[in-house]
Amino acid sequence: MTSPSPRGRPQAASREMLQDAAFELFLENGFAGTTVEQITTRAGVSRNTFFNYFTAKGDVFWVELDDSLDTLTEALRDAPPEVPAMQALLDAIIRFGREFGPARVPFALTQYELIGSVHELQASALTRFTRQAGVFRAFLVSRGFDRLRADTAAYAAIGAIVAAGTAWADAGTGRGEVEPYLREALAPVVAGFGA
Repeated sequence: MTSPSPRGRPQAASREMLQDAAFELFLENGFAGTTVEQITTRAGVSRNTFFNYFTAKGDVFWVELDDSLDTLTEALRDAPPEVPAMQALLDAIIRFGREFGPARVPFALTQYELIGSVHELQASALTRFTRQAGVFRAFLVSRGFDRLRADTAAYAAIGAIVAAGTAWADAGTGRGEVEPYLREALAPVVAGFGA
């Protein structure tokens, strides 16, 4: 006897359809000129479906990064205790960066100018950076850093990641892998806080 098939679209397919629809509309109308209703109509799903996956329109930019952050968290959790804290942080960030490459560049990094600078997009980025800095801080505190030093190192690492990602995206089609950009940007952070 066969089991009944699940109803509706698979979750990943719906999320990807919403993201694709949103990107098309952002390029056509700009970010500010696109509504959630337009996105759901283009994707052929309900407004409720959109909010099952995203809390705001700007969240569609971060699907790949949000998915990959689990790798970063796992890498920090699995870091051997004998590896110095800042080296372990660098290793985790490099492992995260390996999930991206010349053929997999987050949309927000390459199409930002076409979409336009908007506060909602910047706010959604800031929320993610702050959350990730919290993960970094917790890891560094667990390795003996005091709270202020851990916070400072965490935000310095986030700044270096943003700088590396931006430089990598700006390098265009010849950009290669993101790892060398991350290593270069993070080197002074790791050296300074690892001392």
